[in-house]
Amino acid sequence: MATIKNNHYLKVQNRFPEFIEAVESLGSTARGAGVIDEKNSQLVQLAGAAAIRSEGAVHSHTRRALEAGAGADEIYHALILLVSTIGFPNVMAALSWAEDVIERSEE
Repeated sequence: MATIKNNHYLKVQNRFPEFIEAVESLGSTARGAGVIDEKNSQLVQLAGAAAIRSEGAVHSHTRRALEAGAGADEIYHALILLVSTIGFPNVMAALSWAEDVIERSEE
């Protein structure tokens, strides 16, 4: 699956390239600082995105998790594990956002 960034992200990247480079460097540095592999790192970040109800971040980390080798079932499981922490409505919203990306990846 090709990496596709949303239009808003690209606009910000074009306007503030050094800022985006620093943000991406911070993420890469954090992921490389420990023993969690890329797939699981993206699943952790997906859970965080769901917890803060960030639709864009759920889309991004779902896409990245798929690219890192996660299957749809792993993504769904990572999200439903959150039900006792962030609540059923929040999990349902995150599942619908993840499904947006998963369906596109299966086309």
